[in-house]
Amino acid sequence: MNTNNTTSKHKVLVIQSHRQPLPYGWLQSCLDSVQRWAIHNNFDYRFIGDEIFELLDPLIRLKTANQIVVASDIARLLAIDKALKKGYDCVVWCDADFLIFTPRQLLLSSELYGFGRETWVQTNQSLKPGIVKSKIKAYKKIHNAFMFFRQENPFLAFYIHSIQQMLHQHTGHFSPQFAGPKFLSAIHNITHQPVVENAGMLSPLVIKDIIAGGGQALTLFQQKSSIALAGANLCSSLIENDHANDNISNQELKQVIKILQSQQEIFTN
Repeated sequence: MNTNNTTSKHKVLVIQSHRQPLPYGWLQSCLDSVQRWAIHNNFDYRFIGDEIFELLDPLIRLKTANQIVVASDIARLLAIDKALKKGYDCVVWCDADFLIFTPRQLLLSSELYGFGRETWVQTNQSLKPGIVKSKIKAYKKIHNAFMFFRQENPFLAFYIHSIQQMLHQHTGHFSPQFAGPKFLSAIHNITHQPVVENAGMLSPLVIKDIIAGGGQALTLFQQKSSIALAGANLCSSLIENDHANDNISNQELKQVIKILQSQQEIFTN
């Protein structure tokens, strides 16, 4: 669904994309939350289906044919760039599984661009002779599940050029986060990119603790977060993924959405 409001003083467009029909019913709750946030802020809203991949050049489309996450990461940049060139003052991208549960608190800063905050809590195993120890650890990075770019931003063209160049030169398999969090976090470690701290990401361990009413993973997440979240990516790619460090079920994501929409204070430090 597209909503357009050309009377806003500074035109802002919010873009989302996913294949249709949606594979999980709860994704519609996420999409609806973003569209409500857009309407509340007098932003335009645009949903794009698989036609977003038509923005990719033929070689990159061929190389990423079996790696939809990598293809999506570059296609979203091209969609943002196209909208900016058409005259929007600012373009916001939200993944289809990004849920906004405190819309009044999710604000765009005056920065020329910004990315979401990833505080990823997972189980790490340390192996010693005869001993296997498991402990949880948090990794702070940035992510592209929520990001925005304004006119005159200095980063988007560099981002697009860098990813396209790497994709053209690289052979073999790509990491799913090749063009997203891995690239961005490497850059962030050196240059400290602008971050929207309350546009977060929830790992399966944190989601499970939210459902359980608390736990070590949620406590660690709260300790490592500078402010309470207003929205979060729910990492649908990890649904019952046997290769993931900690996976999550479709039912658990349904549960956590209901909790987040009614108990936002769980992220208060």
